[in-house]
Amino acid sequence: MKRMHHLLWLLVPLVLAGGCDFIQMKKTGTDGKRKAVARVHDTYLYQDELAGIASAELSREDSIQRVSGYISSWIRKQLLIHEATNKMDINEAEVERKILDYRYSLIGFEYQNYYIHQHLSDSVTEEEIAEYYKAHTDNFILKQNIIRGTYVKVPKGAPRTSRVKELMFSNKEKDLEELKSYCLSFSTGYHLADSAWVEFDKLVMNSPLSQFPNKIQFLQAYNYYETSDDESLYFIHINEYKISDNVSPVEFVKEDIKNIILNKRKVELARKLEDEVYENAARNKDFEVLDQ
Repeated sequence: MKRMHHLLWLLVPLVLAGGCDFIQMKKTGTDGKRKAVARVHDTYLYQDELAGIASAELSREDSIQRVSGYISSWIRKQLLIHEATNKMDINEAEVERKILDYRYSLIGFEYQNYYIHQHLSDSVTEEEIAEYYKAHTDNFILKQNIIRGTYVKVPKGAPRTSRVKELMFSNKEKDLEELKSYCLSFSTGYHLADSAWVEFDKLVMNSPLSQFPNKIQFLQAYNYYETSDDESLYFIHINEYKISDNVSPVEFVKEDIKNIILNKRKVELARKLEDEVYENAARNKDFEVLDQ
């Protein structure tokens, strides 16, 4: 182990400084000119094959760990390959075809991502969201009950708790600001009414409100409810609710629709790239199918 650590200390500066030379050596040199750093049976890992594993941004110790990790991983993989070739018949031609397919797919995928990054417009208008929602409402069925409203949890010793209900029902701007200020000062959990829909179960989690056996009946029966446990008081004012298995409001799925539209654009850009590359190559006669 000490010998390996010493070898890695010698390898790291070479890997950092001479990556291009190593690659050139690998292409033009013979095995006799290359320095082996590991062996598994008759297969060798050469020093030039470590180029690019460590980088100048890493500390010396981190570089050593990265090179050491790569060598260890290489040994394990070679041992597994050796074991496989001894225990089963390997179709080498099929393996090579798969390696080429994977290489081409990987390079193509990287270029597609680059192309998409250069051309993708991530601006999605409200009209586009509304149009998609209208055309695919069956895809947006609620899996949970959701509400718009106000929820406040305060310790039993908090001051002016009798004022909370009054503030929750008020539409006056100054009262809404007072409620917000109160929650910031005394509440241990709150959600103030706005245009956002929230899942009812998540909102009342870890409160006595979560213990109601029939949440739908609760939502249908109450637009305001308050309760308590040993430590806290809980207030909820429900302005609007939607029951599970009904169509979701567009506001609740707006972000989902935006992501769907963006993903569709990415797919279309990837297809456009393939078509452009093919059509340009066809015009330039860069490829042909030869007689078999």
